[in-house]
Amino acid sequence: MSGKPGHQHATRSSDLAAAFDGFRGALVAVSVISGVINLLGLTGSLYMLQVYDRVLSSHSVPTLVALTILMLALYAFYGVFDLLRNLASGRAAALFDRRIAGPVHAIVVNLPLKGASRATAQQPMRDVDTIRGFFASGGPVAFLDLPWMPLYLAFVFLLHPLLGLMCLSGMVMLVFLTLLSEWLSRGEVQASARADAARKALADANARNAEMLRAMGLVGRAIDRFEKVNRNYLSLQTKATDLISKLTAISKFLRLSLQSAILGLGAYLTVRGEVTGGVIIAASITTSRALAPVEQVIAHWRNFLGARQSFGRLKMMLEGFPAAHRPLALPPPVERLSLESVSVCVPGTERPVLVDVSFELRRGQALAVIGATAAGKSSLARAITGVWRPVRGSIRLDGAELEGWAADELGRHIGYLPQDVALFEGTIAENICRLEDELDNHAIIAAAKAAGVHEMILRLPNGYESNVGPDGSALSAGQRQRIALARALFRDPFLVVLDEPNSNLDAEGESALSAAIQGVRERDGILIVIAHRPSALSTVDHVAMINGGRLSAFGPKDDVLRKVLLHPVRTAVS
Repeated sequence: MSGKPGHQHATRSSDLAAAFDGFRGALVAVSVISGVINLLGLTGSLYMLQVYDRVLSSHSVPTLVALTILMLALYAFYGVFDLLRNLASGRAAALFDRRIAGPVHAIVVNLPLKGASRATAQQPMRDVDTIRGFFASGGPVAFLDLPWMPLYLAFVFLLHPLLGLMCLSGMVMLVFLTLLSEWLSRGEVQASARADAARKALADANARNAEMLRAMGLVGRAIDRFEKVNRNYLSLQTKATDLISKLTAISKFLRLSLQSAILGLGAYLTVRGEVTGGVIIAASITTSRALAPVEQVIAHWRNFLGARQSFGRLKMMLEGFPAAHRPLALPPPVERLSLESVSVCVPGTERPVLVDVSFELRRGQALAVIGATAAGKSSLARAITGVWRPVRGSIRLDGAELEGWAADELGRHIGYLPQDVALFEGTIAENICRLEDELDNHAIIAAAKAAGVHEMILRLPNGYESNVGPDGSALSAGQRQRIALARALFRDPFLVVLDEPNSNLDAEGESALSAAIQGVRERDGILIVIAHRPSALSTVDHVAMINGGRLSAFGPKDDVLRKVLLHPVRTAVS
């Protein structure tokens, strides 16, 4: 028996390296193209050298025409190779995104389960965008031109050693500026990135709490808080931008001054009879071309720092989320669910919310979990469905621990209705079928009927093709809850966990929920319902009471309820 290959990544830490491995061939090709482009970059210097020293002295129009045709042909090649290089840079950016987006998005999905905020969870994808944007912007092209600066320097030295020394001094000054850019801007860019993350987190929180802010008249205060954080970000952003702009301006000043100084020195050497008039122009053009890559690097330095920081964060993130080895495929569970001394902590903290919980359910049984608010009932639901991992103990289906299942395989056998209902943006049919690529109309309708929501869906303007909107905003709370129940029942999963499934239901919805619970039992499934209303207890045969994160009672419904009546616990079931 062997597992089927699925959308799992064998090793997270190697995904980033693998994404860049695909660049090696492209990098070699672009480097070769850059070499050709830089060789062709001498065209203007050689052309002016020949025009001034050969054409003007010989007054030969045919020579001028021949040189001009050759110059145009070489510049045509220059343009073609430059286009190829830019296209290669853009393709490399797309290739990087294509290779790394999947593994990174897998982390984005899992980060909230580790206690990260939604804004923090989106940072890895923003890092991917930053790196891709740096590649697509042509920033790496400037860095690839840097190694060819000695070519132009050697050409200027061939024209005259003094001209070469002056060109070398300009290069040294600009390289010093580049290093200065690194030293001065690193802290500013990092601080700006942190401030940007803070303002995005606040904006996300305001968007999620829009109804509460409006209802309680807090919109103005929320905007004031955001503007305060945003002003801090803009201040840091402006400082970083101003610093790069100043260094860019200095580099332009040095380059233009050096270009003119080369002309002056060339004129002096010409007066002394050491060089020809063509050398003056050729040296000026070549010096300008030699210093251009440094100026471009400084201009792209801020983007480079951002990409480097994003790369570092991605590397740490990918190494911190190694993909689990995909285990052998197990047969579908059909017999029992067992919890053995299970303890659970809130992700990202060491605060226990469940301690030493043990019980077992057999097929055809339904359990209601009751207890006070914040007793740990929802935490139990998350642990049983594999959302949160126990820090101690084990949860087993037919004797196999949940960790022994591949996530997508396990998900086929579990139906889960969380307390905070969330629907995917799309149609009702797409939500019920759990985003399967090919819609199985029979299975979708069967799940809707099992949840008692088929007739309600048909009454909507577009029926099953109705779009639920972002987070299901096009539907009422009760409609969202009932459609989510149908999704939990899709393809008759063996284990169904419902966390307060009747919190938004009317009498019709309550009746449909009871029928759904009974249906799971009749097909020999196991159902667990987190109950806050007594009506949820009518169709279960077992009850568990959670108090302070511990299982204080478990057994047949009548026995446990009798114990609760004899030793009542406040707000066990409201």
